[in-house]
Amino acid sequence: MTIQPFSANVPQEVLDDLKSRLQHVRWPDEVPGSGWTYGSNLAYMKELSSYWLNNFDWRKIECEINQYPNFKAEIDGHEIHFLHIMGKGKTSVPLIITHGWPGSFVEMLKLIPLLTNDPEFSFDLVIPSIPGFGYSDKIACEGVDSAYVAGLWHKLMRGLGYEKYAAQGGDIGSGISSWMALQHPESMIGIHLNYIPGSYKPYIPEGELLLEEVKDFQNLAGAWMAKEGAYAQIHATKPITIAYGLNDSPIGLAAWIIEKFNGWSDNRGNIENVFSRDELLANITLYWITGTISSSVRMYNANSKRPFKLAKDEFVSVPLGFSKFPKELPTPPRLYITKGFNLQQWTEMPAGGHFAAMEQPELLANDIITFFRSFEIPAC
Repeated sequence: MTIQPFSANVPQEVLDDLKSRLQHVRWPDEVPGSGWTYGSNLAYMKELSSYWLNNFDWRKIECEINQYPNFKAEIDGHEIHFLHIMGKGKTSVPLIITHGWPGSFVEMLKLIPLLTNDPEFSFDLVIPSIPGFGYSDKIACEGVDSAYVAGLWHKLMRGLGYEKYAAQGGDIGSGISSWMALQHPESMIGIHLNYIPGSYKPYIPEGELLLEEVKDFQNLAGAWMAKEGAYAQIHATKPITIAYGLNDSPIGLAAWIIEKFNGWSDNRGNIENVFSRDELLANITLYWITGTISSSVRMYNANSKRPFKLAKDEFVSVPLGFSKFPKELPTPPRLYITKGFNLQQWTEMPAGGHFAAMEQPELLANDIITFFRSFEIPAC
């Protein structure tokens, strides 16, 4: 594995082209007074577009990214972008944190000082971009699913010199972290998740009846998918069709992503209660300048062909700590999770949604710290 330093610095003509497109938006119509009922609200999208054009400064975001050590590693012929920040603690646990969709590695920036600065107990953070996201390579072939990425992450951590390490993730990152624990338990200290992979199914012996709470969850998840899951069906079945429009229109891209940040967050009716416009646009602009909307949604198609479904003799034996945020997508009951995971810590959070690292970084960081301080950490 070869590693080279990396610095975020998009060519100015890319930013100029973005501004030109924002000056020539062809807006859709809207049912008056419908708010967010039909998707991203028109009035809000016009406000955000104006801010993006006239106030947002991507160069400032690049400075924030570049204040941390950025690298690209060549693994199995793929260039993988990652941040690597060493902890300041006497004990510092190697921890790889993985984002999901429609997030990115910038989702995790608030966690960095919270997890690295304690002089007694901290983490050596590795924050990569999933292939097809951000500054990592777009791998345009079949089979680049969460299980495949888990193998790349294991090689990355080993290549960085970590014989034992931990993993954390939400959304797609939870699936990647779970696959890492299933594939390489001998190398894992533990995993911490704030989401259970949507395709998760433990092995249930034939004839064993499901508890009512499990049936209730399955009904809730089915109802949620019927109401909110159309995006995932498109991603999983015809990902390139939606990508033509999103890759060509910055407002189309923003609307597709903003809907999720609004609908999946604990924002109490106003998206800017939990996210600033700069935070929202930093993530969206990263997708735009890297041209990764097509390659990122393709992960859904790959994962649909290899769900996180455990066979008879499969069990995630690595200790699991779980943060349950109240506005998260449907979460399996605790007992159902224990059928497939070695659940050791379960925390009911007072606030927060799907984007926990951005919405409630202190709550998430404290739970990660509490979990990994709870058992002896081997020398690394």
